[in-house]
Amino acid sequence: MNLLELVLEPLGYGFMLNALATAVTAAAVCAVLSCWLVLIGWSLMGDAVSHAVLPGVVLAYMFSVPFAIGALLFGFLAVGLIGAVRDTSRIKEDAAIGIVFSTLFALGLVLISVTPSETDLGHIIFGNLLGVSRAELVQILILGALALGVLLLKARDFTLFAFDATHAHAIGLNPRLLGAALLGLLALTSVVALQAVGVILVVAMLIIPGATAHLLTDRFGRMLVIAPTVSVTCAVIGLYASYYLDTASGGMIVLVQGAVFALVYLFAPAQGLLGRRIAALVRRARAGDKPVSENSQN
Repeated sequence: MNLLELVLEPLGYGFMLNALATAVTAAAVCAVLSCWLVLIGWSLMGDAVSHAVLPGVVLAYMFSVPFAIGALLFGFLAVGLIGAVRDTSRIKEDAAIGIVFSTLFALGLVLISVTPSETDLGHIIFGNLLGVSRAELVQILILGALALGVLLLKARDFTLFAFDATHAHAIGLNPRLLGAALLGLLALTSVVALQAVGVILVVAMLIIPGATAHLLTDRFGRMLVIAPTVSVTCAVIGLYASYYLDTASGGMIVLVQGAVFALVYLFAPAQGLLGRRIAALVRRARAGDKPVSENSQN
């Protein structure tokens, strides 16, 4: 089997085309949002919201409504509860996040255990990328386009908020409103990625691409290009690998992202653990050769 056949064979199946479209959409949207989450330091918030949507999804199945509606409602509820606990008590934000997301996630697990359903709700926890229906794909594409459109439309404002909320306020922006908008987009994006990799792995897609891009460049504009490029590439490679190796699709996608991050962490020219040392050795070698040539000329 040649390379062209390896690429085209999976595309002969409708479920693989749906899975590919879902994976690419989720990877792109998550990666763009992850750039701001990494800069602001909201990794734990991403974890909280992605887990907190679980009871909403289960309740949506119980009442036969689209799972996105239940997931969005509980995503917004989690954000509101975290803010309420943080602002009305002496509990700090990290503790409030831990309390809210663990409680709501536990509620979701309890609801799964007592909900009679023909649908395997375990797929919500671990993802069901190969089982995405046409209707679910349309829903994911609409939500993904909405989230990505808002992120790109308000990119400048969100960037000012991420780097310097005080300066953003000084030029007339509302940092509280921008923060709330980002949290709302976080909930929306979590719903987009839910079908692809499940509740547990959503946080990886929300953090790894931005972290990888952050190690490769110091410019935020470039991060917004590098992160989705890396994320979408990893999604495609992971999906193909899962097809040929007969492994979990969502897990394989995240595993590929983690492997790429590890390579960048080690070998990135400016920020890589080994890359910095190699660059330093090259500079020393060049500096060591320079005096010799200069002395020989003298």
